[in-house]
Amino acid sequence: MFVGGRGSSTVDLVDTLYERAGGDAFFVDLVDRFYEGVAGDPVLRPMYPDDLVAARAHLALFLVQYWGGPATYNEQRGHPRLRMRHAPFVIGTMERDAWLRHMTAAVRGAVAAAGLDAGDEAELLAYFDMAAHQLMNA
Repeated sequence: MFVGGRGSSTVDLVDTLYERAGGDAFFVDLVDRFYEGVAGDPVLRPMYPDDLVAARAHLALFLVQYWGGPATYNEQRGHPRLRMRHAPFVIGTMERDAWLRHMTAAVRGAVAAAGLDAGDEAELLAYFDMAAHQLMNA
């Protein structure tokens, strides 16, 4: 988005993390990094289907939408209803901590690879920390 008028300086402002990160590719990379950790985790892996393709796609679409990209997730799957979608799984401290460990590593790797700044990393980590705590049900 460009701000400024005739005779004033033009400042290029990027409003969303989706735009700052360069779009879908950042979130696909983030999700790929996350699922690399999940695939070998003895606590988390049993909670996921054998084939992780759909889970990867759903998470990437959700994150793209949440961080300011297209609303494809809603178009394909409806409202996220995260608590409802996670209700069938027992999510206690051990599960939360394992999930957060893999997501934190994924965020740090994806942020570094994309050349994003510490503020963007902090914003992502704060969201994932909040979400992990809110999804606990045991």
